[in-house]
Amino acid sequence: MHITILTFDGFNELDSLIAFGILNRANHNWRVSIASPTPRVTSMNGVVIEAQASISEAVKADVVLLGSGMQTREIVNDASLMDQLKLDPNKQLLGAQCSGTLILAKLDLLDAVPACTDLTSKPWVQEAGIEVLNQPFFANGNLATAGGCLASSYLACWVIARLEGIQAAKNAMHYFAPVGEKDEFVERMQRHVTPYLNQGNPPNIHG
Repeated sequence: MHITILTFDGFNELDSLIAFGILNRANHNWRVSIASPTPRVTSMNGVVIEAQASISEAVKADVVLLGSGMQTREIVNDASLMDQLKLDPNKQLLGAQCSGTLILAKLDLLDAVPACTDLTSKPWVQEAGIEVLNQPFFANGNLATAGGCLASSYLACWVIARLEGIQAAKNAMHYFAPVGEKDEFVERMQRHVTPYLNQGNPPNIHG
């Protein structure tokens, strides 16, 4: 099982790395990779990280999450880069965080499906013809979107729930939630994620 988190220059550390941390601990047999178009990328706050997978590897992964960042509008206008993002929700689980939703929209993968994003990215996603919901998480079949940095935990838990069941997602959230608030955090995640778990056909991915 290969899960990739597409991460570009100007990336938001919370969007990419919270999901990365949760998913890495969920199942040690999974390969979870930060995937970038260059060997290194620099975050919006100057943090430099090395890519663990290339874009060509990422688009073949079982699960692909698209992080957000300050340069997303430049990314969607880069035809050579966008042409490499050949993603297929019939074969993959696809998720996007905040301005990553704009990338899904520009790839015509949302296809008039409503979506979540952050407040800054909202007008850009709306301009792309997508209805933006006032909620932190939404999924339609094998496509999911999240809005707001900390909603990345819901996106990660949706992936876990789709692959291993809601109990595995509850266990993951319980581990990461603050002491004294664990039950509250688990209940909130379950409330947001569970309604979207039994939709459509599962992706044709391997174990």
